[in-house]
Amino acid sequence: MTVRTSPELASELLSLLELEAVEENLYRGSNEQRGLVRLFGGQVLSQALRAASNTVDPQRLVHSLHGYFIRPGSFDRPVLYEVERIRDGRSFNTRRVLAIQNGEAIFSMDASYQVSEDGLSHAKAMPNVPPPESLMDDVEFDATLGANDPNRGPMSGVPRPFELRSVYQQSRSLWSKQRAWNPVWVRFSGSVDAGDAHLPGCLLAYASDMAFVSTLALAHSDKVKRDQLMMASLDHALWLHRPVPIDDWLLFVKRATTARGGRGMNHAEVFARDGSLVASVSQEGLVRLRKPRGVAAG
Repeated sequence: MTVRTSPELASELLSLLELEAVEENLYRGSNEQRGLVRLFGGQVLSQALRAASNTVDPQRLVHSLHGYFIRPGSFDRPVLYEVERIRDGRSFNTRRVLAIQNGEAIFSMDASYQVSEDGLSHAKAMPNVPPPESLMDDVEFDATLGANDPNRGPMSGVPRPFELRSVYQQSRSLWSKQRAWNPVWVRFSGSVDAGDAHLPGCLLAYASDMAFVSTLALAHSDKVKRDQLMMASLDHALWLHRPVPIDDWLLFVKRATTARGGRGMNHAEVFARDGSLVASVSQEGLVRLRKPRGVAAG
C-alpha cells in the first residue's frame, strides 16, 4: 500500500467533511482509506460535528460537544449521521447526532452552538516550551527508532492530516521523566476555506482525538511499555473558548490525571501560537494490560 503524505491526507479529510445529504437531518459520510483495522474516532467525531453544523447558522459557532464511542466502526462501510434539532433559541442552538453503521449506533454526540457575544475574558497562560520550528516532526523522528521499540504505538510513524511535533519525543531520556504531561505542537497540513465558519471546529475535533488516549501510558512508562497496553477512547468532550487558527501551529498540552478499573482520564488545553487558550479537551479511555501470549482469557 502506498504511503500518502500529510498534505494528501489533509485534502482527503476536507473531502470527507463534505457529507452527502441523504434527506433533511440525515447525512452520509465516507471513511479514511489508510488500511486501519477500525475507524479513527477523530474522523467520526469531526463528521458528526459537521453534520450538526450543517443545520446551524454559520454565525453561530460550536462552543462545546460531548460524545460517546459506543462501538468500533468499520472503514469498509459509510457512516450515517442522524441529526436531531433539540433546540433553537435566541442565543444557543442544541443538536444531537447519532452515527450509525450496519444498523447500529457506533457514536453519539450532543453539541451546543452560540451566537457571538461580548463578556468577561481571562485564561490560563501557555506553558513555556520550545517553538515548533526547533522540534523534529514526529513521523521523521519515528523513522529513527527501531521497528521493535516497545514505546511505539499502532499509529507511530503513520502520516496524518496534521503535522505533529512533540516536545518530549518517545524513547528519549526525557520521555521517561516527563510522565505528568505531554505538550505537542499540531498544525493542519491543508488549505482552509476562510469562508467556512464551521470548518475550524470540525478540524479541531478531529485533531483533539489524535494520540490522546495514549497519554494514559505516561504515568506508567517506567514499568509498562506501550506495546503492553490495549487502549481505546470511551467518551470525549471538547470546549471551544476562542476562534481557532487551525492553519497555524496549536499547542496541545496533554496530561493524564487518573487510571483505575481499566479506565483512565486525560485532559488537554489547546493554545494558539500567540499564547491564547482556544480550547479544552477531556477524555476517558479504556486502558488494559495485554495478556501474555499463551495465557487464555478467563
